[in-house]
Amino acid sequence: MTLILASSSAIRRDMLAAAGVSFEVLPSDVDESALKVTLRGDQVAAALAAAKALNVSAARAGDWVIGSDSVVRVDGRSFDKARSRNEAAEHLRFFSGKAMLLTSAVALAKDGKAAWAHAETARLQVRPLSEEFIESYLQVEWPEVGYTVGVFRLEGPGVQLFNRIEGDHFTVLGMPLIPMLGALRERRLLAS
Repeated sequence: MTLILASSSAIRRDMLAAAGVSFEVLPSDVDESALKVTLRGDQVAAALAAAKALNVSAARAGDWVIGSDSVVRVDGRSFDKARSRNEAAEHLRFFSGKAMLLTSAVALAKDGKAAWAHAETARLQVRPLSEEFIESYLQVEWPEVGYTVGVFRLEGPGVQLFNRIEGDHFTVLGMPLIPMLGALRERRLLAS
């Protein structure tokens, strides 16, 4: 029996590895755009996490699969990953001075069946961002932040976007790690 992460996210791989979890990576091929059309708000992250876990677990009999996803909302509007540096700058201009709600979800599946899921939301207060800051920030961080839903890496210069963060650190990074580790221990996939 193998534990599989159904994601190509480097930060999720790093979180699990740093926590001492042994796993393989097998990204899912779920059509996220099609799912997002039918869902709203907090449902999106949880549904995508579950869909990714189920997608990979259906093909890997006997293995446990972790699916995870994050969604950012600002002023009631949901944001996808920026497709270009110009779009990243547009996102940052929109975020400037506003509260960002970041929901991260994680799910476990085995043999094509959902076994456990958890979602958490963090509130990140974006400070007012000048055009000069946005340009210099993207000069350093693009294209890496193009792989993130909020145009930031908290473990890097992205921390400078905020003047206050309320919520779990791991949730902000992209996966509610502590509850997930507990779920793995309950299933005897980690030593207790």
